[in-house]
Amino acid sequence: HTMNEDQTVSVRYIVHDVEEAIRFYKDFLGFELVMHPAPPFAIISSGNLRLLLSQPGSGGGGHALPDGQLPKPGGWNRIHLPVKNLQSVYIALKEKGAKFKNEIIEGVGGKQALLEDPSGNLIELFEYGMQEK
Repeated sequence: HTMNEDQTVSVRYIVHDVEEAIRFYKDFLGFELVMHPAPPFAIISSGNLRLLLSQPGSGGGGHALPDGQLPKPGGWNRIHLPVKNLQSVYIALKEKGAKFKNEIIEGVGGKQALLEDPSGNLIELFEYGMQEK
């Protein structure tokens, strides 16, 4: 089964504090709140991306495994957000107090910078260097 172009994609991020994460994604990246039915869970969105925010130990997406392991925020997996002018976005976010894991780097196909949310989850801000197919 393949997704069609206008279908929403959902990604779950484990966060230490859902309220703090909602503020970060709204204020820094323009996400909109879809629902926040309980303190340890919320859904936010940007375009066709729905980000599911869950606190560890909260049941549902934050539920412990049978051996007691709790999900942890962070790691290297990340959402990829295309931007038009990475340099200006980078500077504006830095001025607002955003924390980046790296400076802007150039790679295959464009430039990127890794923004960290308050729990250490990564958001790859990417400026395409050539036309996207």
